[in-house]
Amino acid sequence: MIAQPSWAGKKLANDPDYIEITKSLESALQDKQAQGVTPEIEQKITNLKYQKYILENSEDPVGICRNETNKTLLIYGEKPKKSTSTYDNELYLLPSGAETDDEWDCQGVYIPGQAATEEQAATPAQAFKIVHGTRLVATTNPETGEIEFNLPPAKVFKSGEVNWLIPENLKAALDAGITTAKIED
Repeated sequence: MIAQPSWAGKKLANDPDYIEITKSLESALQDKQAQGVTPEIEQKITNLKYQKYILENSEDPVGICRNETNKTLLIYGEKPKKSTSTYDNELYLLPSGAETDDEWDCQGVYIPGQAATEEQAATPAQAFKIVHGTRLVATTNPETGEIEFNLPPAKVFKSGEVNWLIPENLKAALDAGITTAKIED
């Protein structure tokens, strides 16, 4: 019989992402019992179980983001040691065709807001958060041109919901003086 190393459970027990996902999963399971099965609750439970699985089984302590779109993406990562920013992380550029270095922690992707059209209401800019250990791949839907991801987000934040820089629009984000993320050679 092979036992899991004793430090692994302790490491996860103190991980903020793991704690939050475990609590959210417990809450979703309680909602399922109280409200019955709905597609929304089932999808939420499936996504949370998958995020928990990633945290429990990942060999990489960092998130890795790969850009298979034809555009440069803005991604979140750790702040440089000399940063004076008051945010928890920083925005970086991830060029088309590039993947972040396996020693650099990609924490999520910036999703710019969209102005209102006749067919659609305006959408605010958002941050698509991933948990460490995630291997996120961004692609472009050939029919709609929209960016798609191979995995659901751990969370989606709007400005003011978390201490991340979530500029109102892409121009404001680029005006912030973003540098390129550390990418795989």
